[in-house]
Amino acid sequence: QVQLVETGGGLVQAGGSLRLSCAASGRTFSSYAVAWFRQTPGKERDVVAAISWGGSNTYYVDSVKGRFTISRDNAKNTVYLQMNSLKSEDTAVYYCAAKMGVYRIGYELYDYWGQGTQVTVSS
Repeated sequence: QVQLVETGGGLVQAGGSLRLSCAASGRTFSSYAVAWFRQTPGKERDVVAAISWGGSNTYYVDSVKGRFTISRDNAKNTVYLQMNSLKSEDTAVYYCAAKMGVYRIGYELYDYWGQGTQVTVSS
């Protein structure tokens, strides 16, 4: 069982930065792949970035490549999403999710979810 808690969301101007954190409970967190998803009203939850259990492999959706960086510190049971050069279209609720084994980009493949954190980018 893994419990996830996201923090770090907020209101930022376009061009600014935020760092989201996803803190996990559970001794075997290092065995889980983790992904960040985001969702806006009326739309599906889409993957933003994902990271393998060891941190050596990462994935980014095209729209955030070069701006967002996903990383993890397994000693702290935490995954981060550094978001730079934010745009108004990045406004969404951001969720972290975890699954055993390799990462995937489909939200339906993840077993554990945080409660979400709102990111609002003003233009």
